[in-house]
Amino acid sequence: QVQLVESGGGLVQTGGSLRLSCAASESILSFNDIAWYRQAPGKEREWVAIIRSGASRNYADSVKGRFTISREYAKNTVYLQMNDLKPEDTAMYYCKGDLGARAYWGQGTQVTVSS
Repeated sequence: QVQLVESGGGLVQTGGSLRLSCAASESILSFNDIAWYRQAPGKEREWVAIIRSGASRNYADSVKGRFTISREYAKNTVYLQMNDLKPEDTAMYYCKGDLGARAYWGQGTQVTVSS
């Protein structure tokens, strides 16, 4: 059973930084791509960033220039470095991995940005 486990969330002040981790139960080389999503209370889940097997990266306009997605093969982990955080970044953050024809989701990690 493929598992993705997020960590690194917490409470931070406006302008602060956090680094989220998404640890996979198997080699991240197996995945077509791994992405970060977020969902704020009362809102739909939205895509944040993606890193593909070929190493290309894309970001939502709302986080471009502030967030960076990266990966560490040795730890089977994908990271989301979040800088200059804003209250509107407050949400539950999830990672999703596409492996073959299936998508796997983690349980999420909460990020709260205080004003």
